Amino acid sequence: MNSAERREKIRELLRQSQQPISASTIAQQFQVSRQIIVGDIALLRASNEKIAATPRGYVMESDTPAGKYQLIIACRHSGEEMEDELTLIVDNGGKILDVTVEHAVYGQLSGQLHIYSHYDVENFISRLKKSNSAPLSDLTDGIHLHTVAFDNRQDMERTLAALTEKGYLLEQR
Repeated sequence: MNSAERREKIRELLRQSQQPISASTIAQQFQVSRQIIVGDIALLRASNEKIAATPRGYVMESDTPAGKYQLIIACRHSGEEMEDELTLIVDNGGKILDVTVEHAVYGQLSGQLHIYSHYDVENFISRLKKSNSAPLSDLTDGIHLHTVAFDNRQDMERTLAALTEKGYLLEQR
């Protein structure tokens, strides 16, 4: 199989999957290195494929929103409170799509999160710790934005109230 055929197979694999797929898993399937797959994904993105890299792997971005209600929330908390913030959002019905910080030199820096459940929170926190990586919010003294989706207004209002009560919510956009 040549590289163009492999990229087409990767595109189809991602389109058919309901779950994120790691670069290592894809690499095993095609018997190539993880780095080859990372390059393939970059080329697919360059050809306008909407592929998001999440903490659990690659997903084909959908044109349909993750929830009926979507908003951007501004938060601030310490690194030790990050797991509590994420858990609070998903426990109240929110789906955390991304995180964005405003960097003094680079401007906006964003990371795709796609955190929808307690399991996703635990997996994200575990991967962050194992990789010895710092969260983006460390660059901005804890200030960051999340795009959060909700299926209904009640979940959205309950989440905002809980974030406010904990002192995590700065403002709503």
